[in-house]
Amino acid sequence: MIDTLDERLQQVRAGIADAVRLAGRDPSEITTVVVTKFHPASLIAQLAALGVTDVGESRHQEAQGKAAELADLNLTWHFIGQIQGKKARQVRAYANVIHSLDRASLVTALAAPDAPGTDAPVRDCFIQVNLTDDPARGGAQPSDLEALAEQVLATSGLRLLGLMAVAPREGEPRRAFAAVRALSVSLRSIAPQATALSIGMSQDYQAAISEGATHLRIGTAITGIRPLHG
Repeated sequence: MIDTLDERLQQVRAGIADAVRLAGRDPSEITTVVVTKFHPASLIAQLAALGVTDVGESRHQEAQGKAAELADLNLTWHFIGQIQGKKARQVRAYANVIHSLDRASLVTALAAPDAPGTDAPVRDCFIQVNLTDDPARGGAQPSDLEALAEQVLATSGLRLLGLMAVAPREGEPRRAFAAVRALSVSLRSIAPQATALSIGMSQDYQAAISEGATHLRIGTAITGIRPLHG
């Protein structure tokens, strides 16, 4: 039984390496984002000591506190959850990469402040695609991607990396990821540099790598069972 953080991390790294090799890809193309939602800052510090540089959070208040507490570790913070428009500027302040752009109003809210003398950093971002008919799952509809991408490209302080998606609970993950890959190819007609794909989680990252994933969002396979939370 694998019961230590180091062992789980090594197992996932080995699994990623195997999937990359089978796909005939370069390991340097893959960024593994360790999702630490509900886990304490102390666990993130342990991950950093094991060589993890990218961590993901999906709840603003929790993420904000951890980023402040661990500022000296020089981590790359990925925000992967849904963002309330009124919290967008606060998320922008600490999140280096935002994976969940899904509507025009959020793009506007995340724009760099235009006040004189303001030197806001550029934030990398993904447009999230909803692969289901359930709006509660988050993400833009495929038909809205082009207009949303054009808005991001025209917005100060945002750099479009590509597309993000979560495979539906039903169906074959690889088929869903293939659909995202096709959308990505189409998107490049207006955003040639937006080639990244944030797809793949603990249970399906091998399929995601086969379909071109560049960013994997892996939680429990590395961090273990989440602590009880309110």
